[in-house]
Amino acid sequence: MNIERRGFLAGATALAMPRIARGAEKLLLKVVPEGDLAILDPVYTTATVVRNHGYMVFDTLYGFDDQNVVQPQMVEGHVVAADGKQWTLTLRDGLLWHDGEKVRARDAVASIRRWAARDSFGGALMAATDELSAPDDRTIQFRLKRPFPLLAEALGKPGTPMPCMMPERLALTDPNKQVIDMVGSGPFRFITNERVPGSRVVYEKFAGYVPRNTGTPSGSAGPKVAHFDRVEWHVIPDGSTAVNALISGEVDWVQTPAVDLLSLLRDKKGFKVETPDPAGGIGILRFNALFPPFDNPAIRSALMWAVDQAEYMTAAWGTDRRLWKDGVGVFSPGSPMDSQVGMAALTSKRDFDKVKRDLLAAGYKGEKIVLLGASDYPDINSLALVAQDMLKRVGMNVDLQAEDWGTTVQRRGSRKPPAEGGWNIFFTYLNGTNNDNPAGQLGIRGNGPKAWFGWPSMPKIEALRAAWFEAPDLAAQKQICEDIQLEFFKQAPYLPLGCRYAPTAYSSSLTGVRSSFIQFYDVRRV
Repeated sequence: MNIERRGFLAGATALAMPRIARGAEKLLLKVVPEGDLAILDPVYTTATVVRNHGYMVFDTLYGFDDQNVVQPQMVEGHVVAADGKQWTLTLRDGLLWHDGEKVRARDAVASIRRWAARDSFGGALMAATDELSAPDDRTIQFRLKRPFPLLAEALGKPGTPMPCMMPERLALTDPNKQVIDMVGSGPFRFITNERVPGSRVVYEKFAGYVPRNTGTPSGSAGPKVAHFDRVEWHVIPDGSTAVNALISGEVDWVQTPAVDLLSLLRDKKGFKVETPDPAGGIGILRFNALFPPFDNPAIRSALMWAVDQAEYMTAAWGTDRRLWKDGVGVFSPGSPMDSQVGMAALTSKRDFDKVKRDLLAAGYKGEKIVLLGASDYPDINSLALVAQDMLKRVGMNVDLQAEDWGTTVQRRGSRKPPAEGGWNIFFTYLNGTNNDNPAGQLGIRGNGPKAWFGWPSMPKIEALRAAWFEAPDLAAQKQICEDIQLEFFKQAPYLPLGCRYAPTAYSSSLTGVRSSFIQFYDVRRV
């Protein structure tokens, strides 16, 4: 146990003892997050822990409710004119930044541009935009080259990277550089001087936040009311220690409890175990397409036939089939774009000897494969361990390098050769509604240097994705997505490892937990 954790647990034990100021106790929420907050900028990275942090500090123009319907958030509403080629958005009155300055339309314009430079969906929106302007302090105007019916959906997408609004002075930061000054307009302020990297993050209620006065708290939409004066994230990498802290009352919430301890929590009174995000997350083995051997699509696609999704999901999430699904392709299971086309590559009987022969025929020359593990994320580390065994069984030279997730999040952005601190493979989950269609699906972008980490060039998938935005109806969209999936199996920018539905555990004294990704407004103690 490290020094910071010893200090936290000692303090938490003291907090669990009787206190004189019992009323103040209800104003503090203590959470064990899914991992360390190594990066602060929710536009710069696709790490979900940073997205969750972003929704504490920042706000978005739109949100999605539990029915996956887009709703106004920072905007009062919008008007569409000129046959769908002009959108006029009006900001709600009374919005403030944490430094006391008013939120203005030019802040939003700069924020949209910065976010769109790094986001798949945002990039498609800007490609359809002729002019984005702020005619006055409350008006955001898009003049489009062609209709873009999904404009509000793009600006409210709850997937990563977060389409957050920042003050103009921050939003003008180069999209390829991190913003570290956490001035948002969200329900909580980030307390910079109390952050201890690898150990603690602190937020305090922003008194100047004005929630929407209409709608129902749902998903990432509706009024966002902060009932706690202070929210503390305490990083506890060891799963048993985290769950014990919850049971003893040292913390209120463990965002992602260890799977093998779920039954313990379910059997105890005073705790709730739920799977709040119905969208789930697709586990993936992501290739670096810049360097051998995975610059060769034939080598990548040959490995598809070695994947047993049930083996990966069982290793990461146990045998409880409520927590995962196999037979998963490119798009979210059960979503309108989901398809079984080409799925034989993942569902046929596995034949490791055949895969070994196919790898040699494709040109694998015994290159060392650098895998990035995640020692503090058991569900990701389990994927790495199964992959290590799989790759060895098909004759690959594997070097699994264990490190914490924060290091992986930073290292996966490196384009150096694997022998110089780069990588060949990392593991993660493509989370949420991003995976419902090609608009936000990060892993299928094939635009080379501008693609997500791994940087594959797949012009046919890019062309199909562009055609999807122009499709006249749902049937045409579905056909294009089938074509995308067929090409995906040829190009294999990543290997799908199954879809998980992550549980969360918290004290039953808490109520108001939203049914979506983890958010901390609306939550109160009863």
